[in-house]
Amino acid sequence: MKIGVIGGGQLGRMLALAGTPLGMDFAFLDPAPDACAAALGEHIRADYGDQDHLRQLADEVDLVTFEFESVPAETVAFLSRFVPVYPTAEALRIARDRWFEKSMFKDLGIPTPAFADIHSQPDLDAAAQAIGLPAVLKTRTLGYDGKGQKVLRDAADVADAFAELGSVPCILEGFVPFTGEVSLIAVRARDGETRFYPLVHNRHTDGILRLSVASTDHPLQALAEDYAGRVLSKLAYVGVLAFEFFEVDGGLKANEIAPRVHNSGHWTIEGAACSQFENHLRAVAGLPLGSTAKRGESAMLNFIGEVPPVAQVVALEDCHLHHYGKAFKAGRKVGHATLRCEDRATLDRRIAAVTALIEG
Repeated sequence: MKIGVIGGGQLGRMLALAGTPLGMDFAFLDPAPDACAAALGEHIRADYGDQDHLRQLADEVDLVTFEFESVPAETVAFLSRFVPVYPTAEALRIARDRWFEKSMFKDLGIPTPAFADIHSQPDLDAAAQAIGLPAVLKTRTLGYDGKGQKVLRDAADVADAFAELGSVPCILEGFVPFTGEVSLIAVRARDGETRFYPLVHNRHTDGILRLSVASTDHPLQALAEDYAGRVLSKLAYVGVLAFEFFEVDGGLKANEIAPRVHNSGHWTIEGAACSQFENHLRAVAGLPLGSTAKRGESAMLNFIGEVPPVAQVVALEDCHLHHYGKAFKAGRKVGHATLRCEDRATLDRRIAAVTALIEG
């Protein structure tokens, strides 16, 4: 089976690493000349709206998936005329737009922060008055890793904030005084079978994920699965979906979903019986889903900007290096390490050891 992937970044690369043992081949459509997934399959270098090259991809593969939600939904809709595409264009259309996404959560009875649709500075002024400050202004599409958003703490921050984010459609979200940030990695097969990984505790700095730690018997696991299940059913979803939540007053409020494999699920490569990457491929290919059971205690730490010396990383016990083969650049995810051991105290010590390497 040959899988087409829209996007050729590290997520596409890790999909190919998981799929190759299953006898799968890969083709990546990505405009970047240095797409890091290209080493693991055919690289069709073209823009995501280039219909001639999209047809070429469709003609060469058995099905198509995508590795990030910046892909236009129109691209997926076009491809689906010629080849199966999972997740669907409708799922992508909703998940990539924060207004559609939050509105869906509201319709499904999933708690969210207060939010408002923003198309102008007067819209923002009125919404800031209604929702209150602090609040977060985000572009409706394309923002990630802290990009495309601004925290508004007082009236001075509100003034001209719409123009600062490019005068594009935005959403204003009330600030949530959360006690923790968690994410749930879910996978749904073509026949509707659904499985969930353990909730993951996440730590961000400057809007970029730095650390994810898989939980054990989290008290909110069942609630998170309920909320995610509503979304998966609503979207008739196929593949892996990540759902990010805020822990608030003993419950959960929805932050956002990602219609793809996700950074907070990288721990599953070594830390789960079947990784999120293999399970995504199983789902879209119509294969039986694999076990999402955790194998001991596990965590993931991102390498941002540069990867520490390889010898130092792999010298740490049960530390697994994933180097993305990308040029080092400030603020860029260029690799990660996953840790696995049998008890939490040992895991905490190993997290500290990797953190020390990251900090130099």
